[in-house]
Amino acid sequence: MRRAGKVKLILLSVGALAALVVLKESLYTVQEGEQVVLTQFGEPVGEPVTDAGLHFKAPFVQEVNRMEKRILEWDGDPNLIPTRDKTYIYVDVTARWRITDPLKFFKSVVTETAAQGRLDDILDGATRDAISGHDLIEAIRLSNRPLPKEKDVEARGDIAEQPKITMGRRKIQEWILKEASSKVKDFGITLVDVRIKRINYSPDVQRKVYDRMISERRRIAEKFRSEGQGKKAEIDGQREKELKRIQSEAYKQAQEIQGKADARAAAIYAEAYGKDPEFYKFLRSLEALQSSLARGTEFIGTTKSEIFKLFKVVGAGTKGSGKPK
Repeated sequence: MRRAGKVKLILLSVGALAALVVLKESLYTVQEGEQVVLTQFGEPVGEPVTDAGLHFKAPFVQEVNRMEKRILEWDGDPNLIPTRDKTYIYVDVTARWRITDPLKFFKSVVTETAAQGRLDDILDGATRDAISGHDLIEAIRLSNRPLPKEKDVEARGDIAEQPKITMGRRKIQEWILKEASSKVKDFGITLVDVRIKRINYSPDVQRKVYDRMISERRRIAEKFRSEGQGKKAEIDGQREKELKRIQSEAYKQAQEIQGKADARAAAIYAEAYGKDPEFYKFLRSLEALQSSLARGTEFIGTTKSEIFKLFKVVGAGTKGSGKPK
């Protein structure tokens, strides 16, 4: 009896353990950002499970295949593509995608890595078709709107008129998205967005473009310098003209003031000399004598000369008999 009880206990323990294993294999959880496809012997069974929580499956024969429900990133490598106007550029494109049909996705590509490879082919091809079908300016600019820093220069005619943009980069991106979306639907994938991340010239073209840009900037700078020199000459001319006008008016005023002063001085002299003509005559004779005779000068004259009379008058005022000495 005791042996039979032990056997029964062992069997119950084994049964409980087996039940736990079966229960464990029958339950699985789905996270909020996941979706699941169940496969049985490698073939999908049932509908995809997209609701988060605890779910059941057939134990041992069914396998849980998990895949992302959130938006995923695709980032391609830069590709050298010729534009319609024969300019070679590197185009770097990025995209966002999500798995919208898990069952179709699992049947066609199975894993995200394989899906990335399919997206490489599809998006690179669509990008190449879009870029090669349009001129370079269409891939660079969004519209015909003038750039803020170019408005003044374009108004002056310093930059040649650019060709009209009929599509622009934004519409090119929309075209790539539309073309690629129609092809990835077969894989249960939906493209959310496509963006041209960067555009760059090939080294040879880049060097030529830089040289042309430098030459254009130098031409514009030289034109600005020429206009500046012309403006400077105009300002200098106005300054010289204004300076001469001021100097002329100042000279006129100075001459008027000097004329009035000379007239006033002459009037004063006339008034003063008119009071004593003899004194005036005597004073003028002294001034003439002073200006004509220097120190140490010998003078020879007759007694009838006007200067001798002056000496006689001067001698009369000295000490003695009044005879000139």
